[in-house]
Amino acid sequence: MSSAISNLNLYFFVAIGGACGASLRFFFSQIILNWLGKGFPFATLMVNISGSFIMGLLYGLIEQGTIELGVYRTLIGIGFLGAFTTFSTFSLDTLLLMQQGEIFKAMANIVFNVVFCVSAAALGMFIVSNQ
Repeated sequence: MSSAISNLNLYFFVAIGGACGASLRFFFSQIILNWLGKGFPFATLMVNISGSFIMGLLYGLIEQGTIELGVYRTLIGIGFLGAFTTFSTFSLDTLLLMQQGEIFKAMANIVFNVVFCVSAAALGMFIVSNQ
């Protein structure tokens, strides 16, 4: 029975993290859209970069044994970051730019998201590993 209860706790952590991540994503996206406009999907890019950075920090802390795998991976890695980061939105943004004939912007969006997000995750891991 305790296994079933702990599994229910993990689902609860995913749900709480997901609600927080989705809410923060909406808030963050609105700020970026108001600041930079809709000419380029900056909101998606910024959410993806910051989410990748947080994922790098989380992974580094888990690898060091500083934080517990089960709870934090579930709460933050799956729940919060799963709802906060926006790969599906990134994909749609890129496809829409292509359909609108904005091939340069579409390619820039792909390059920026891949380069900056992978770099942000690496930076997060680097910060944690050098403490």
